[in-house]
Amino acid sequence: MDVTTIYAFKEWAVAVEALEQGKTIMLLRKGGIKEEGNRFKVAHNEVLLYPTYEHQQPNLLKAEYAPLVNPVASGWHPETVRVGSWAEITDILLVSDESVVAELLPYHIWNEQFVSDRLKWKPRQPLYILLLRTYQLPQSQTIPYRAEYGGCRSWIDVVEPISLEGMVPVFTDTEYMEQAAQIRQIVGEHAFDGRMLYTPTTKSSNTKS
Repeated sequence: MDVTTIYAFKEWAVAVEALEQGKTIMLLRKGGIKEEGNRFKVAHNEVLLYPTYEHQQPNLLKAEYAPLVNPVASGWHPETVRVGSWAEITDILLVSDESVVAELLPYHIWNEQFVSDRLKWKPRQPLYILLLRTYQLPQSQTIPYRAEYGGCRSWIDVVEPISLEGMVPVFTDTEYMEQAAQIRQIVGEHAFDGRMLYTPTTKSSNTKS
């Protein structure tokens, strides 16, 4: 029985690579221009990781990640896209306290400027801290770029289903649980409006057999 999915989550290519290599389990979000209500919402909690290039900015990354990015012109996109991983979004932590966000700095790839910019943009909205359990596909899939994959949106459906058979977790259960627990402890009672954990409503809805 072959398990496949079409659901994908868009993120900077440098961040996707860091997730695949076990450098981080964390992403930060506030919402794309084309998202409903201009607010970030988790459409699916089990997704392919779809790398993007257009908005990557080396000056918003920590020193060890900045050299990995080659800035591209606005509107540029590759002819094909490599999809090499799948992830379960295990936790969604809502944070607006600047001191708490500062404590999370060691756990992600971005620098202080990026975090500050995110907090200041739409200041009444919290910053979404996503924790992802990433799995590497046994063989990366190269798919053609399509216009509907572009734009400032977080979630897309790829045209051709991608097989998840044989995927391997980047971290063991224990390793992942330890990292996630450390982050949850930092957020703790400082979660925005008391919402430390939020569970997506579409769990396990994205796979087909």
